[in-house]
Amino acid sequence: MYKLAPSALLWRDSGTPVLGQHQGCTLPRFVMLLAGNAWAEAYAKAEAFVAGLTLEQKVNVSTGVYWEQGLCVGNIGEVADLRGLCLQDSPLGVRYTDYNTAFPAGISTAATFNRTMMRLRGQQMGEEFRGKGVNVALGPMMNMGRVAQAGRNWEGFGTDPFLSGEAAYETTLGLQSAGVQACAKHYIDYEQEYKRTQESSEVDDRTQHEIYLKPFLRAVMAGTASVMCSYNMINDTYSCENDRTLNQLLKGELGFRGYVMSDWGAQESTLSAMAGLDMSMPGDITLGSGNSWWGPNLTAFVENGTIPLSRMDDMATRIMASYYLLGQDQDYPNDGRLIPNAVSFNAFNQYDQVHNLHIDVQADHYQIVREIGHAGAVLLKNTNGALPLNAPRNVVLIGSDAGNGAMGANGYTDRGGDDGILGMGWGSGTDNYPYLISPMDAMQVRARQDGTTLMNWYYDWDTEGAATAAIQFEAAIVFVNSDSGEGYIEVDGNLGDRNNLTLWHNADNLITAVASQNNNTIVVAHSVGPSIIDSWVENPNVTAIIWAGVAGQEAGNAIVDVLYGDYNPSGRLPYTIAKRLEDYGVFLTLGGNGSTILSVPYTEGLFYDYRHFDEYNITPRYEFGYGLSYTTFEYYNLATSIVPQYDPTDYALEAAWAAGVPTPQGEGSSVALWLHRPFVQVSFEVQNTGAVAGTEIPQVYVHFPTGIGEPPSWLKGFDAVYIEPGEVTTVTVTISRYDLSIWDVVAQGWVKPAGEITFSVGASSRDFRLQGYIPI
Repeated sequence: MYKLAPSALLWRDSGTPVLGQHQGCTLPRFVMLLAGNAWAEAYAKAEAFVAGLTLEQKVNVSTGVYWEQGLCVGNIGEVADLRGLCLQDSPLGVRYTDYNTAFPAGISTAATFNRTMMRLRGQQMGEEFRGKGVNVALGPMMNMGRVAQAGRNWEGFGTDPFLSGEAAYETTLGLQSAGVQACAKHYIDYEQEYKRTQESSEVDDRTQHEIYLKPFLRAVMAGTASVMCSYNMINDTYSCENDRTLNQLLKGELGFRGYVMSDWGAQESTLSAMAGLDMSMPGDITLGSGNSWWGPNLTAFVENGTIPLSRMDDMATRIMASYYLLGQDQDYPNDGRLIPNAVSFNAFNQYDQVHNLHIDVQADHYQIVREIGHAGAVLLKNTNGALPLNAPRNVVLIGSDAGNGAMGANGYTDRGGDDGILGMGWGSGTDNYPYLISPMDAMQVRARQDGTTLMNWYYDWDTEGAATAAIQFEAAIVFVNSDSGEGYIEVDGNLGDRNNLTLWHNADNLITAVASQNNNTIVVAHSVGPSIIDSWVENPNVTAIIWAGVAGQEAGNAIVDVLYGDYNPSGRLPYTIAKRLEDYGVFLTLGGNGSTILSVPYTEGLFYDYRHFDEYNITPRYEFGYGLSYTTFEYYNLATSIVPQYDPTDYALEAAWAAGVPTPQGEGSSVALWLHRPFVQVSFEVQNTGAVAGTEIPQVYVHFPTGIGEPPSWLKGFDAVYIEPGEVTTVTVTISRYDLSIWDVVAQGWVKPAGEITFSVGASSRDFRLQGYIPI
């Protein structure tokens, strides 16, 4: 039985969740402010510390040092009693070290639709960062998957702002429960790799609020210590010097109390300090130059009055407040060495035996890796009882993704190659594998237990040989993949973003060839995102398909557990799989030769992924939220009610909102507690009508009145409920006023739209089982 550490800091849960084998989500979504005002206490300490610093020391707190010469990817040097700060990738584990865990990527975690697993993953990652002496974990990442081909989508949590926001919230609470600072990134509108430093995302105010800002709002509500601004421009101003997004939205409307750091090299000027940037990373403008936009330049700007001393104090205070908020001045890893926080590794020289102490931080974290691999696997098709397997006499595994890569698990720098089983994408969002279990590794164990003859064929391009290899086997399991990553690495002609949405390594032809000779062809796809599979998906000899995501070091064990029914699959798609690339409606924006700024217009507004498919009546291959099980579920007895009010002082605000008055403006207005408290309670029963136990993912979609520019459906609630055969479980989902509001661009507030708001409960964005209306 796993147990989550209690969440402290800004927000508190009303219960103590636990997670066991196959257990569903027990976490309440809504939270209450702590009476202790943890931020206020942290600020008091920070202000006292900063008051004792010289101007140069305040600048040093805000300016990174030692780019690729320090022990971490980002470093703040020693200042007064501060022994420095270590900032380290990545969103799925501690990068550039050893004896760490390679956790499942964000996209696989989101596919679980399970808040408990999301938080536990964050907590265990936090323990590993802390164990290595890292102060700031550079994650979670919550870009919104606007373009299906975008290279870094796999690091984030999918295409829906509600799902992404819940995953960001839980991950942040988990990380910071271990005493590590979380860093919400990349803020904001960073949705493709192509020309990422030379593109301007043109986003309207309503779209910004209702899509791209929402996950960051939830991270702020979880108390995130830091936010990373991105490489791109927003509406013709670079993200890291954008007064609108940093000062007005993040620090103003969202009331963010922590600090904003630049992505590495994303700072463009000294005056970015006035636009809301608090920390320059990695410090140098170019590698090893020693030149910085800040450092002596920032000191000079403060001395000549261009930047007020009060702003310099605010920058240093925000950084130190986050440090004190997480208690990093007390009982942080310290072995007495005169280096920042006794960091126990050297990010840029793993063979440095002076600093790399090879501290093992893995504990039993492989267990949650395997559990998320189970729970995030999406069963797309299962005909003729093809799955689960039941001690077959013989099985053949086909495709290079079934085996170990010739280069080894860590053979490619930053995983910048696609060779063998795919457990993560490439780029700075990776870490080193301690080991990588391939499907063949795991299948061999099972074959030995069952007396199964197990063969393999790894040659993707020899389709004739693959077809021959599949003859006379009870099942031919074809393992395929699709990879992507960050744009500084090119893999098979893909510069981060995917050139198309076809599966890699001749997969379509490989599957077709195998299916021509074996009438029980099962396809397993390890993929960073959706792919177009219509050339073979309806082939009657393709009896089952599992979308296995990018599941980390236990990928092979996890998928074999699902194949054999040791774990009943419960994953749901965190994006839409289309029949054609053209059906998505939003694509990579290309062009812009040389240094020309590329304009990327977000003309689709709110309508991309399932919202686009719904609005334009396009039939997807598999819709958002879709996923099958080895059992069946029925839904009954829908009921709704208004949750009793909490605080009489909020009655006037609540009554004004109910009357259609926009929420008031002001600092923290969008995170006001009354706006996010439970408002409507939706209850219903779910029964397991099949023969085996399983976890169902009930989803609640809200439908706003027509004619106001909203999509037909918005996800506004979900749960993960484990149910024994025949058992009936009552599920209760609560919805806040915030979830029932739209953004008024004139009043600059959240408003309840006029007219009836309805909702549907079901198993996906297109499989609605129950319907009702919001009684307001």
